[in-house]
Amino acid sequence: MKKITEIKMDKKVLPTKIIQFGEGNFLRAFIDWQIQQMNNQQLFNGGITIVQPIENGMIDHLEAQKNLYTVTLEGLLDGDKVQSDEVITAINNTINPYTNFSDYLKLAEEDTIEVIFSNTTEAGITYDETDKKEAAPAKSYPGKLTQLLYKRFELGKPGFHIIPCELINYNGEKLKEIILNYADLWNLGVVFKEWIAKENYFYGTLVDRIVPGFPHENKEEVFERIGYEDNMLVKAEAFLLFVIEGNKKLAEVLPFKEAGLNVIITDNMQPYRERKVRLLNGPHTTMTPLGLLAGIDTVGSVMNDIDFAPFIHDEMTKEISPIIDLPKEELASYCEAIKERFENPFVHHELQSIALNSISKYKTRLLPGVIQTLNETNQVPQRMVAALAALLVIYGNYDEIAVQPVDGEETIAKFKEMKTSNDYVHTVLSDQELWGEDLTNYPELEKTVKNDVAVILTQGARKLVQNINQNS
Repeated sequence: MKKITEIKMDKKVLPTKIIQFGEGNFLRAFIDWQIQQMNNQQLFNGGITIVQPIENGMIDHLEAQKNLYTVTLEGLLDGDKVQSDEVITAINNTINPYTNFSDYLKLAEEDTIEVIFSNTTEAGITYDETDKKEAAPAKSYPGKLTQLLYKRFELGKPGFHIIPCELINYNGEKLKEIILNYADLWNLGVVFKEWIAKENYFYGTLVDRIVPGFPHENKEEVFERIGYEDNMLVKAEAFLLFVIEGNKKLAEVLPFKEAGLNVIITDNMQPYRERKVRLLNGPHTTMTPLGLLAGIDTVGSVMNDIDFAPFIHDEMTKEISPIIDLPKEELASYCEAIKERFENPFVHHELQSIALNSISKYKTRLLPGVIQTLNETNQVPQRMVAALAALLVIYGNYDEIAVQPVDGEETIAKFKEMKTSNDYVHTVLSDQELWGEDLTNYPELEKTVKNDVAVILTQGARKLVQNINQNS
């Protein structure tokens, strides 16, 4: 069978207008796909340079395919079945700053670049006071970005539209704040900080598209259908929503709406964010550790499981929806739409792919709802807390548990150390660095987590799910 590099296509050479930190499945099926749609309609006419944000990345695989790959969309959209395969040609170049730091800094010289996108996971937008300006590159993503921005400033060039897609609230504000922290740490000067504030626009975002990634389960079938091999192919659902908060002049730079894309540029994205993070990402974060411990491998399998399907439904309708300040009818409709997306038979969304950085995801997606419920009702939201217990079991490195955590080395090492304490659950819950506060201040929460951990270790995660279903 042909390789993707052997198929005939009309790939136009377009000026680079975008720097993208991250080469993972999501950005390639979300941002790059949207850029492709605008280019197809000759509305944007710009290319992308991808910067690998961590030392061990995938840009070498992209380079091996001449930066070409396919996005396969499958699912229902407005009640209609969608199945499409499209080669993305919008990537001009890739740079690994760990091996080509000088090439990375040269991006500051390119006058055509106007926009910076990123998705370095929730754990990516962090400040590391040990980062050094002279490092080649800095360890953190914001550190690397500060190095690039300072070079741009030294050249006397205009700034960028900076659009982070990491799933943390106020991601643009947070990223800007950290960059200014680095400016102080590295003594970059007041004038540079003024340039950051005046010449650069930082946007808050909400991203919504389920992207399972490479179709390992039926890749031969997919390759046969498209007529070539593509080891960087990305499968995604047809649904897409991109909410951007900030300067509405961005629509002139990136004409998403003109291209017919479901993009909202607004002054206030919080209602959209709360609905999506809590009702889509929250259940994902719940089903992943519990499902993996029960031997379930995909979102679709969870939603077709006799025990897990009602468990997730009840979490959405009984625990999460009641604490969101939006009309009940709107929330009910959104819940049904989310369930349809979870049950999408065309998407093989592996729980293992959702498991990356689960602790930071839990803190962002579920913990605020747990604390809100405890404060407002004095009741423990059983399903959201069961997910926390399951995470503690996985990260606790119990000998009888086959599921391994997928997280940063520091986080995994931290849990390994806490496991040696006399009271592992208490030690974890009291760690303010992990959670932002001491969770043992909620005695019923600690009691429930300890009971849930005991059930999982003695009877299994499925039994815990069954117990909660029966008692609710």
